[in-house]
Amino acid sequence: MDSLMHAIEISAFGGPQVLRLVRRPRPQPREGEVLIRVSASGVNRPDVLQRRGAYPPPPGAPDLPGLEVAGVIDSGDVEAMEAAGLRIGQRVCALVAGGGYAEYCVAPVGQVLPVPSGCSDVEAAGLPETFFTVWSNVFDRGRLQAGETLLVHGGASGIGVTAIQMARAFGAQVIVTVGSRDKAQACLRLGAQHAILYREQDFVAEVQRWTAGRGADVILDMVAGPYVEREIGCLADDGRLVIIAVQGGVQAAFDAGQVLRRRLTITGSTLRPRSVAFKAAIARELRLRVWPLIEHGAIRPVVYQVLPAAQAAQAHALMEADTHVGKIILDWTAPLATAASGV
Repeated sequence: MDSLMHAIEISAFGGPQVLRLVRRPRPQPREGEVLIRVSASGVNRPDVLQRRGAYPPPPGAPDLPGLEVAGVIDSGDVEAMEAAGLRIGQRVCALVAGGGYAEYCVAPVGQVLPVPSGCSDVEAAGLPETFFTVWSNVFDRGRLQAGETLLVHGGASGIGVTAIQMARAFGAQVIVTVGSRDKAQACLRLGAQHAILYREQDFVAEVQRWTAGRGADVILDMVAGPYVEREIGCLADDGRLVIIAVQGGVQAAFDAGQVLRRRLTITGSTLRPRSVAFKAAIARELRLRVWPLIEHGAIRPVVYQVLPAAQAAQAHALMEADTHVGKIILDWTAPLATAASGV
């Protein structure tokens, strides 16, 4: 058996062209882990940040980018698999702390989920990162309830299209901000009830208008920076602001008096460095409460484009162009070229 595999590595920090197709030793699963023969890998914005040198992998994680995969269990800790209801040869998807841009990837058993029935491996590869993130932040930290209103910034992103569908499936109302009319229409088709063109409209005024002055109960924020002050202005009393990225900067000024008087919560999290136990708990909730919704068609994966894995550079350029709606996926079943660079 060949002990090597193809993988996409970051040859130096920089633009998409630094991604290279290389040969690496196959990783070996340890206690509590499985080795997945990867069919498809999801592309996420943290991969882009890692490529630029702005988001290093946590201690002990592979240096290869890639936070989610789908494929078949090749080998691993049989006892742990049996306890989790998994088996060798099963189609699965998994959340990983790195190493997903490769033909083989190791994942903790607790972070592995069966591919929902009716989903292809390409669709399943786009599930873990966004579904774990949305469940943890919108439903656990944000405590979104049926009948409440969720505001999602970046509604057409992978996170956004997931948040729209999950919130609607659990009975909430959804407002999104987007950068174009095409994206607005796509979000409305997925179940959002109102789409705000943030380049043309004031999202604070629009949220207040659409909610008749009540405001949003939960805001999922990927921008932070100057957005925080404005978000305070469109939260309902007892509202919760959940920050999951800081694309607008880490510094924010806001009226703390409003936080006190209106009992507001400002919170946030990043998933990648959290413990296996923490992520496994999310996986159990997803399998119990969300996977059936996918299998019954109430929530569907949204795949924007699939590229051969050797075209990882093109995939990153596409993500940075910010024209996509949903997920960008790398296909490891496609023929591999000799290099992944060349945008």
